[in-house]
Amino acid sequence: MTHSETQNTNTSSLGNIAENVNSPEKASQKAQPLKSLDEIPNMPTGPLTPSTLRSGVRYRASRLNGPYDAIVIGSGMGGLTTAACLSKLGKKVLVLEQHYTAGGFTHAYERNGYEWDIGVHYVGDIGHEGTLAWRLNEFISEGRLCWEPMDEHYDTFIIDGDEYSLKAGKQGFIDSLTAYFPQERVAIVTYIKKISECAKLVKNYALGKIAPWPVKAWLNYALNDHELMQKTTYDVLRELTQNERLIAVLTGQWGDLGLPPKTSSFMMHALIAKHYIYGGYYPIGGSSRIANSIIPTIQQNGGEVFTYARVNKIVIENERAAGVEMTGGEIIRSPSIISNAGVFNTFEKLVPMNTSVAAHYPQKLSSVKPSLGHLSLYIGLKADAQTLGLPKSNFWIYPSDQYSQDIENYQNNVNADFPVVYISFPSAKDPSWKHRHGDTATIEIIAPAPYEWFKSWEDKAWGQRGSDYESLKNHFSTRLMDILLNKMPHLAPFIDYYELSTPLSTQHFSNYKWGEMYGLDHSPQRFQQNWLKPKTPIKGLHLTGQDIFSCGVVGAMLAGLVCTVSVEGIKGMRLYKKIMNPSKQRSRKQKRFDLVEP
Repeated sequence: MTHSETQNTNTSSLGNIAENVNSPEKASQKAQPLKSLDEIPNMPTGPLTPSTLRSGVRYRASRLNGPYDAIVIGSGMGGLTTAACLSKLGKKVLVLEQHYTAGGFTHAYERNGYEWDIGVHYVGDIGHEGTLAWRLNEFISEGRLCWEPMDEHYDTFIIDGDEYSLKAGKQGFIDSLTAYFPQERVAIVTYIKKISECAKLVKNYALGKIAPWPVKAWLNYALNDHELMQKTTYDVLRELTQNERLIAVLTGQWGDLGLPPKTSSFMMHALIAKHYIYGGYYPIGGSSRIANSIIPTIQQNGGEVFTYARVNKIVIENERAAGVEMTGGEIIRSPSIISNAGVFNTFEKLVPMNTSVAAHYPQKLSSVKPSLGHLSLYIGLKADAQTLGLPKSNFWIYPSDQYSQDIENYQNNVNADFPVVYISFPSAKDPSWKHRHGDTATIEIIAPAPYEWFKSWEDKAWGQRGSDYESLKNHFSTRLMDILLNKMPHLAPFIDYYELSTPLSTQHFSNYKWGEMYGLDHSPQRFQQNWLKPKTPIKGLHLTGQDIFSCGVVGAMLAGLVCTVSVEGIKGMRLYKKIMNPSKQRSRKQKRFDLVEP
């Protein structure tokens, strides 16, 4: 779902959202056995208690220990990676995070004895020694962060009731899909070749963001002219097969990039598909371990990661970035300012408007769109994952294989079927869970949601948005819980706690204006914007994070690496080469994605 699609929704046609939710004649035609969450026993009520999971140090001006070689605004994966890489090059880096904990979408929170992940539900490739993801992870965490493999069948797609399970491994992927579509083996193998071909463009895509001008111009021209960079996922797959159900299964992870196949970039789809083809991995100790494993690398040269540290603006002096002004008024100076806040926040909020206009950022921003908003239902259960039979895998549930049509129906009717529902079982994926949390378990359920449905409450404080807002949340919570219990009815007696986040929650905690989850839309047009790179026309100001590369943990890590090169020049390029090309002799594991024959 694109933000533009949600923006263009005729909210007047929706009328009052709360009225639509409660209108019998507008209810979904599909049966929903769970009429109220009151039907679930032992459901506690009362005010929310603060999360006890915290990473980083609470900001106080008196705790500053400058001068700093660089200041990073935001502690998401891109910001932490940039700061860690600079620290490894001997720089003293200050990271400023406005939230109460560091990590961005990699952080976790704890409430009522349960722990949930905000954005990290699984990561591909990172557990395979020798892969780029593994090398980056080892470099910035110095071996402190370990990953647990998920089940061999790591993703299951349920499309209009029919189940399709992906098996880890290239040959496993081909064989498992061929079992479902025996007449389509040639198309499936050709698909593997296509995503491999497209994935090989990534190195040039990264170099195009940091290379000197003549090389950069040639790389960008070649990439923008490449047919796989220009086409949507659906257009490429229709050239391989006319089987709509096979296309739906091949693109069943579209929620990982935020756009359905008819509007997403095939390059981004290929990166996701290749990323997970050897299975998924989960951080041992939960996603909060990610920030906690990287922060010591930043601190070893005198750097620090401060939380509750909201930057009011970037200070511009003599046409260059010279520091940041905090909301308390204090100014912290540094020769390098690096924004991990996203391009919209950076050039509409942090950089003075006259400077943004002079650098033509209003026009540039009009060429990209924010990604989708989402709902997350966080569930706590009074039994461990093994007792409950929770899998170390994910469910993707779709009402049909017509993804774009389902999105349109949903945007126009709050009671329509969710176009996708993703279910994750973090307590089953983490081998340290029982040691840390005893005989409990957690489940996370995610579904898209237009920001406009919640816009009328955007000026209300978190936790104080009133009964209509809570009624709307209860409506969505009931529907999502019903989907879970339709699939796993035996869980009902064990459910002890739940809470729902909305795009307003994302806006409040992550400071994204429209509550978007993936930064910018991953459309073909987005990947043709050559200005989405670390170096800006404003001297001393660089960008990092998912907006300048791609969404996801590894995409943001790569953004952090290329940003380091942009800031440090030759020293950064040596680091880049060391990580990207550790040896000219490719190992057997690194060769595992070579092309296969039908």
